[in-house]
Amino acid sequence: MALLNITYQGHSADYELAIDFATTDADIRRIAVEVVRSGGARGLHLPNLPQNAFTSFVVDRLTGPDGEQRIYLRPKVPFGG
Repeated sequence: MALLNITYQGHSADYELAIDFATTDADIRRIAVEVVRSGGARGLHLPNLPQNAFTSFVVDRLTGPDGEQRIYLRPKVPFGG
């Protein structure tokens, strides 16, 4: 189980995801499109979200101090490395 955090157009929402933490970035992006289209992520419901909405987004995987697995899907930023 992992918590997927999706950030899109200045909004962010969490979605509990029963998925392998090592799932490919492409699959994470595809799943996120379906979650946002269906309204599964509270506060982030866009039924007409384009299939390619997250194509250039970054997928970060982090494990919290308590072992919680979190996956962040976020836009690339124009700074940093």
